[in-house]
Amino acid sequence: MTTEDYQRISPTLPKEPGVYKFINAEDTILYVGKAKNLKKRLASYFGNKKHQLNKTRTLVKNADHIEYIIVETEQDALLLENTLIKKYQPRYNVMLKDGKSYSYICVKKERFPRVFMTRQVIKDGSYYFGPYASKTRIKIILELIKALFPLRTCNYHLSDTNIKNGKFKVCLEYHIHNCKGPCEGHESEEAYNQKIEQIKNILKGNFGAVKQHFGALMHQYAADLEFEKAQQLKEKLTAFENYQSKSTVVSTQIRDLDIFYIVTDEKMAYVNFIKVVNGAIMNTYTLEMTKNLNDDEAQLLGFAILELREKFNSITKEVVVPYELNLSDPDIQITVPKIGDKKKLLDLSEKNIRYFLLQKRKEEINQIRKQTSAERILRTMQEDLQMQELPLHIECFDNSNLQGSFPVSSCVVFKNAKPSKKDYRHFNIKTVEGPNDFASMEEVVYRRYKRLVNEGKDLPQLVIIDGGKGQLSAAYKILKQLGIEDKITLIGIAKRLEEIFFPEDPIPIYINKKSESLKLIQQARNEAHRFAITFHRNQRSKDFTSTELTNIPGVGAKTAQKLLSHFGSVKKIKAASITDLREVVGEAVSDKLMKYFGKES
Repeated sequence: MTTEDYQRISPTLPKEPGVYKFINAEDTILYVGKAKNLKKRLASYFGNKKHQLNKTRTLVKNADHIEYIIVETEQDALLLENTLIKKYQPRYNVMLKDGKSYSYICVKKERFPRVFMTRQVIKDGSYYFGPYASKTRIKIILELIKALFPLRTCNYHLSDTNIKNGKFKVCLEYHIHNCKGPCEGHESEEAYNQKIEQIKNILKGNFGAVKQHFGALMHQYAADLEFEKAQQLKEKLTAFENYQSKSTVVSTQIRDLDIFYIVTDEKMAYVNFIKVVNGAIMNTYTLEMTKNLNDDEAQLLGFAILELREKFNSITKEVVVPYELNLSDPDIQITVPKIGDKKKLLDLSEKNIRYFLLQKRKEEINQIRKQTSAERILRTMQEDLQMQELPLHIECFDNSNLQGSFPVSSCVVFKNAKPSKKDYRHFNIKTVEGPNDFASMEEVVYRRYKRLVNEGKDLPQLVIIDGGKGQLSAAYKILKQLGIEDKITLIGIAKRLEEIFFPEDPIPIYINKKSESLKLIQQARNEAHRFAITFHRNQRSKDFTSTELTNIPGVGAKTAQKLLSHFGSVKKIKAASITDLREVVGEAVSDKLMKYFGKES
């Protein structure tokens, strides 16, 4: 994926948190990453490549396109990234061990329930809150709960019979006031369960009264100059304020689901699909459909559900949709949620499809703007040059030589005001001896347009000659000879004052230097010059290698290449000592070189 590819999609990228995927041409996921701001994060891959790791440059080079999933929070992005890396094992990601899972707070289903951190979710009726990306945050929350509500930490089976029979004895936790001793009947089950209900409310996010209580206590510590205690309490309160009890992308309350949301306009229907496996998002995809004669939204959604389930090989029984549907498959259970985790996932599906449509509209607007910009420039040029046709196809010629040696010429092509590099051509001058720009121009213009005429290809509307009246007259002579002078507008641009000349007109015109049409003519002229100079250098270097050294009797192309690779240039070979030469090519060839260069061996 090139920087140009990224710049094309950059204006459409959201500034929301989410997960992005680099995908190659075979639709294999190469890398999964998370971002607080998707637009900024993706921009970092296409910035200053000198400061990027080689691995990052290789990733970008091998990627064909980027996909992303928008989520509600940075925390959700982290959790979704973890899930997708485990599923797809992208080659450029650090591999995560399957054994390492998310962290949860568990309220165990038992008499006198324990509250503890766990990575295993067991469907035994216990309550699980999370998941959490930060183990430290869980510990702070558990410490705060422990300070508020002393609970047991032992794993004794506290049945009514065991307690009445005095099977257990209170431990150290009881004596240091971290537990009220339900194991010996010092605390009733009713009082204990009241604390558990309050803890559940706090873990669900309902902790307004708790915050007020701790805030007042913190101010009291500060008033009593107990600043250390106040600071510790402040840190715990901050952790609580930052605490997130629910995740949209990972939930223990649901299992396998397919979520679908539809948006339609006059011509198209768009259906977003989110696949959830074991409570975690595994895939998302947006299907586009042309409405044609069928404009019933419910029927379109029903068709899309069957199509997408087949595409992704889904056998999930439950399907979440925004309204009631009648599907042809009686085994599918339709759910239309109003609240809860399933409703949050449905809202997330809607959010992703809205961003998909926003991106699509921005791309269309950008395309229109590009077309409008190109059309505006070309119409300005048509007016400035008084052309009958819009110059959609422009060609520009330039010559290059070094004191008459290695003469070459270039032809660059612009289509719709943009360079069309696949159509560029370069020419070795074949019929001209010595430095003769006019004759060289005649040759290349003849060769170029004689071929286009013979092959029946389209001629350009505008031809630009880099040079003054002499080169322009030479080119015009050839166009008249070919009988196409009335089919092409021909101009020359003189470098010194950026004068524009027309054939057989001694008076130039001057286009406003701020004009977009002049800037396009200058761009074409500069591009032709660059292309000609590059080709000229290559030819000159190739000629030096093939003639200067290979003209020496006994020195072939391989020996010449070996010498140039070692010394770097013919000049350095001439300056080398006989000893240095013999180390590279041996005694016989070295003697021939010394003799050729007029040096004593």
